[in-house]
Amino acid sequence: MLAVLLGAAFHASWNALVKSGADPFLETVLVTTCITVMMAMLMLFLPLPRSDSFLYLAASVLIHIAYYGFLVLAYQGGELTLVYPIMRGAAPAFTAILAAVLLGEQPSWGGWTGVFLVSGGVLLLTVEAPRSRGVRLAPVVFALLNAGVIVGYTLVDGLGARLSGNAFSYTGWMLLLTGFIVFVIAVVFRGKQVTRHVLAQWRKGALGGGCTFASYSLALWAMTKAPIAPVAALRETSIVFSALLAAFVLKEHLTPLRCVSIAVVTIGAIVLKVF
Repeated sequence: MLAVLLGAAFHASWNALVKSGADPFLETVLVTTCITVMMAMLMLFLPLPRSDSFLYLAASVLIHIAYYGFLVLAYQGGELTLVYPIMRGAAPAFTAILAAVLLGEQPSWGGWTGVFLVSGGVLLLTVEAPRSRGVRLAPVVFALLNAGVIVGYTLVDGLGARLSGNAFSYTGWMLLLTGFIVFVIAVVFRGKQVTRHVLAQWRKGALGGGCTFASYSLALWAMTKAPIAPVAALRETSIVFSALLAAFVLKEHLTPLRCVSIAVVTIGAIVLKVF
């Protein structure tokens, strides 16, 4: 539980870094490029994943490329405290249902309660969207699409990490390959603008890259020790950290409803731990 909560804090942090920049596309490429360099060095000290996980690794790379694409589109015009919860909140419930149907992982009644409390608490934030001025439909749609992508990579990577023999190595290779492909695509579309931004902001990118690796490797390690659905749900407590970062760092308004959402997510996390 502590590992997943720590990972959730890291996840919220790198998303806040992406949202804090003027151009979400360049900020995302900055983080993924720095991840590639960091993972290339780190992989020298970690064993190769077992060959049984290679198919899952390849599928994960493709799914994560889609994830970063929808992430950029969602953050273009969407606030962190709205877009991030939608992306993360819809995923745990669907993950739990699919894990039960496809993998035979049946949570206890307390587990189901915790999963849906976390998801429901996060999705509470969408209630105020129609009443909020300046809320655009497109970022919300892209966030919902990304929720589906998150379900896909959670299940794929949960199984892949178990087969790999080393969750940290599996995560590193996935991030390395994904980051390299994203960089190539970015250079094709933006050219020298991408390389100039990376060279100028590499320290920020390294911080975001480190948070990304720490966040996902901790989550995948936890999935090798516990059922996928509760881990996926508990990871979405990152909404609490993202809300605090949005309020105190990005200066976004933290409404009463968003505070209620944080409380419900916290209760869901406690239920997951107790039951």
